[in-house]
Amino acid sequence: MNRALQHLWTPLAATPLLWLALTVAAYVAGQMIQRAVRGSALASPVLIAIVLVACVVLATGTSYQTYFAGAQFINFLLGPATIALAVPLAKNLSLIRSNFHSICLALLAGSMTSIVSGVAIVWLLGGSRTVALSMAPKAVTTPIAVAVSEQIGGVPALTAALAILGGIVAAVVGQQLLHGLRVKDWRAHGLAAGVAGSGVAAAQVASRNELGAAFAALGIGLNGLLTALLLPALLLLWR
Repeated sequence: MNRALQHLWTPLAATPLLWLALTVAAYVAGQMIQRAVRGSALASPVLIAIVLVACVVLATGTSYQTYFAGAQFINFLLGPATIALAVPLAKNLSLIRSNFHSICLALLAGSMTSIVSGVAIVWLLGGSRTVALSMAPKAVTTPIAVAVSEQIGGVPALTAALAILGGIVAAVVGQQLLHGLRVKDWRAHGLAAGVAGSGVAAAQVASRNELGAAFAALGIGLNGLLTALLLPALLLLWR
């Protein structure tokens, strides 16, 4: 930034609420852009918000620590927001019980595919073992993915970035792909979002259908548990 702008920005940057307001405003702008393009999944509000905030952070030379100190309330809300998905889950518990065997098969297939494909991509591109281990839990919700990555020898920060990126990709292309395959059942949409995209894609499904929200919540929870159990066991075979 030039000196005049820097002189104006410096006192504002010290205000923690600035970054909270900026993050919320960026997401609102993302929603407006998505509505302007008639709800296209390609215009994901989360992706747009990330790009806008990143541009401001880079342009102002603000450190991540300073940004997080101001926007940490949003991070705090991630927990309650995820737990809130238990409401539609409880409402549709009987339907989940009747589909339990199918859910287990889909969950196992999705979890294994995510782990194996992540490691295979890194290996084919000549990446290191550490990067591969960071990539393996990419489809799990970020807090669990970071914990698993740290346990198996990955880089937690890299895993967090990959998990968020994977969630955005799933939110952008997931429903379009399923519609292209003529899959219209919201149970399938929700479970796929929870297993493949975690919180970002699950939130998108939850905003459109309560049944999809229930299966998305189930996918997030069970995929996190299964991946946390599978990865250390698979790691013993990869020595």
